[in-house]
Amino acid sequence: MRIISFATQDTEWKTPRLGIILHTNGQDSGHRLDCEKLFAPTERPSNPLAWFDMDGPWLRRAREIAERLERDASALAEARKSGWLVPSEDAYWFAPVPRPGKIVCIGLNYRDHAAESGLAVPKTPVIFSKFSSCVIAPGEPVVIPPASEKVDYEAELAVVIGRRASHVPADRAYDYVLGYTAFNDVTARDFQFGDGQWQRGKSCDTFAPMGQTIVTTDEIPDPHSLRISLTVNDTVMQDSNTSQLIFRVPELIAFITASITLEPGDVIATGTPAGVGFARKPPVFLKPGDRMEVSIDRIGALGNPVVASSASRHQTPQAVGPSGETIPFA
Repeated sequence: MRIISFATQDTEWKTPRLGIILHTNGQDSGHRLDCEKLFAPTERPSNPLAWFDMDGPWLRRAREIAERLERDASALAEARKSGWLVPSEDAYWFAPVPRPGKIVCIGLNYRDHAAESGLAVPKTPVIFSKFSSCVIAPGEPVVIPPASEKVDYEAELAVVIGRRASHVPADRAYDYVLGYTAFNDVTARDFQFGDGQWQRGKSCDTFAPMGQTIVTTDEIPDPHSLRISLTVNDTVMQDSNTSQLIFRVPELIAFITASITLEPGDVIATGTPAGVGFARKPPVFLKPGDRMEVSIDRIGALGNPVVASSASRHQTPQAVGPSGETIPFA
């Protein structure tokens, strides 16, 4: 199952709501199930992150209905009449978790990245965070801060938590995972290294592109054999595989939840492979006019342009097509 967060023109693009991409005969049907329409207004959760709770009634019912619509053409026709479906061309996509409760990031978690950085493989996971206010949608521009000249890209596999998790043993970790998505841990290296700690350099506005979808664990039972790459202006800058991860998803969840409770809608960014800009000789940093694209096997592509701080990031909403193309609304 593939989960999105989207809005439509009738809501003035302001309020994201959960959607499920419906497939028929293995192909995108062209419709998104609007999960809010399955519930009366008084039945919907007050906390938007509750939609991502695998133990809650909202996601469970939405998933059951989506599965029925995909196998029953008559039910799909009834859902269309009931107003449950949104044509793909009418949906503006947000990041699949528009405002996570927490973004927990892992540093130096690929063997090839540790080697290019000239650093020893860590004995335990290196944990840091990004403020959730820096999350942006597929296709939305990354804005270079006026005081930074060294903005870098980092392709990452992200884990979306679907169940409250505290003191979880590694052998039960997957029970707490809703699914996976692509993530770009954009970083101002001059802030990161100049400050002596990472929070500002990692959390500038627009520095957490995420998406396009959450691919649930039934489609990716093992996330440790996925090709992961990043291009800038169609030039391959990173090209690796999640088999290079030093600490795998179960180990990360066990380590984090030993001291930090994870909740539905929290995101773990699992680290970036070799090829980042600051480690190149000479270094390569992002500039206005560039376009980045993260690609992960079985998850898809996440593309974002780069603009100067003087450019407005409040652009006309765009529909995102099944191949990642953006379609401006008139």
